[in-house]
Amino acid sequence: MRRPRVRSPYAAGALVRPSRWMLVSALMALAVPAVGANAAPTPAPTGAGSIGLSLLDDAGTAGEDPRARVYIVDHAGPGGVVHRRVELANNTAGTAHIVLYAAGATIERGTFVGAADRTRNDVSTWTSVLPSATDLPAGGHALADVTIRVARDAAPGEHYGVVWAEVRSASSGSGGVIEVSRVGIRIYLSVGPGAPPAAGFTVGSLSGARSSAGDQLVTASVHNTGGRALDMVGTLQLLAGPGGVRAGPFPVTLGTTVAVGDSEPVTIALAERLPAGPWTAQLVLRSGLVERTTQATITFPGKAKSPTGGSNSTGIGWLSAGILAVAVLLGIAAVLVVARRRRRRRSPRPTQDDSAEALPAR
Repeated sequence: MRRPRVRSPYAAGALVRPSRWMLVSALMALAVPAVGANAAPTPAPTGAGSIGLSLLDDAGTAGEDPRARVYIVDHAGPGGVVHRRVELANNTAGTAHIVLYAAGATIERGTFVGAADRTRNDVSTWTSVLPSATDLPAGGHALADVTIRVARDAAPGEHYGVVWAEVRSASSGSGGVIEVSRVGIRIYLSVGPGAPPAAGFTVGSLSGARSSAGDQLVTASVHNTGGRALDMVGTLQLLAGPGGVRAGPFPVTLGTTVAVGDSEPVTIALAERLPAGPWTAQLVLRSGLVERTTQATITFPGKAKSPTGGSNSTGIGWLSAGILAVAVLLGIAAVLVVARRRRRRRSPRPTQDDSAEALPAR
């Protein structure tokens, strides 16, 4: 049995019948909230030539959390039920047969990853989508109901899943190619008695740095101290710089999801060249309704350091190389001169030819 060629990490692991390849392309709703205290997240992609999937209501325990306007963010006790409505949009040129289903998801190294195809976990087994399939004409819209029935013996904690809307191209026969496109909505479901756990995080100290290409960076770290996963956004301002200048605010769209108990680095690359400093850096980060502000005095290093601790300055490097080359050439020339003089000293002096006729005496 052959494994498919895959173009997306979300589709990895699918298997197909022998002698058939499947070409998979997946698009997931990984939108993050726009910068601003009350800004709503950007909806799932619905551009021309694609299918779209968006959340219609944000009812539930998430309250005013802007993440709940894009993702299914809720809390339920064992045996509890969560209901949501989603809307499908067909922006392709023809009728699309769209299949809807739930799959598992995980948070891996700061990234929310929806599992391929119908990969199961607890959330996917609790979730049903009706209708499970629909034929949607070009430009058409349709509604679907998502129901999550939490098992009575469900383990407490936060669980992750994804609702997929999938379209497959028609098979062209044996050895043909099937293209699979998916768009999805994340599920963040907290399970436990009583009220949902509070979200919280701390921000590590700020520092100035440079990339290997010389770009100025501001770095920090985020540690999730609460009971919910975090999707981080924010702003950075540089205040009280040389001569009293200010810079920013710079939007910070990290696209970073921090799992419960985890820490993730935060690196903000500045698009403009600024004086080295010192600066008063003020970083505001938020996830949903939780916001933290941290401030520190930073200075950007003057030049990037090489792994060996030396300078990567191009001018100094070329100067050093030139001096070394001249020294080598002078050394080679000196050796050649000495060798030539020694050969001359060792060579025999020319003698008079005995066969020459004597000149007649006058």
